[in-house]
Amino acid sequence: MKGSQMRKTITAVAATLFVLSAVPATADPVIVDEPDTSDLNNTWTFAPLGIPVFGLIQSVVKAPNGIIPN
Repeated sequence: MKGSQMRKTITAVAATLFVLSAVPATADPVIVDEPDTSDLNNTWTFAPLGIPVFGLIQSVVKAPNGIIPN
């Protein structure tokens, strides 16, 4: 009877430790610097509406040539 109770306790403790080891630690928040965007001023990175407008227009104009070759 005592051996069975001890085995259940050890199993429960081992299972708890296993589950808790998988939980990510909640450490201090990560602080990230802003990226250097000084050289990002070409057609594909200028995005006033959240999408690269001029790059999108350029790719839409070129799309028929990609679908139907000359």
